[in-house]
Amino acid sequence: MLTSLEFRLLATAKAAPELRHRLRDHGHDVRLCATELLTNVIDHLGEGTPVTVRVIGTAAEHGRVRVEVTDPAPDSPPVLRSAAGWEESGRGLALVDALAERWGVDVGPDRKTVWCELVGDGRADGRPVSGAARPTAPARGR
Repeated sequence: MLTSLEFRLLATAKAAPELRHRLRDHGHDVRLCATELLTNVIDHLGEGTPVTVRVIGTAAEHGRVRVEVTDPAPDSPPVLRSAAGWEESGRGLALVDALAERWGVDVGPDRKTVWCELVGDGRADGRPVSGAARPTAPARGR
């Protein structure tokens, strides 16, 4: 059974802890990936950028949870880089890359969606993810 949660919000520093709270029933890795992708929008597009965050759970069928963050900047793709030990930022996408089985970017004419897929049910307590069913597009690997 495909289930999903969707949140429309403005990318602000206050939004990250609120998002973690909304995802409190999901596992640590899901919460971390969602907030790292949100933080990338804040850092690279600016405070107040409208975003849509989706967490799509398919644990019963495929053993995966997909996290998506959509923003209105198709011309600003994320870049995976290695931050030097002394740098204070630049590790968000590296964390996503380390935690996720795969991740990628889908670009449309007026938006981009950065997504990642995690193995497992994504919940801290192992219960199925709840929400409205929504079909997903085929994923592209990294």
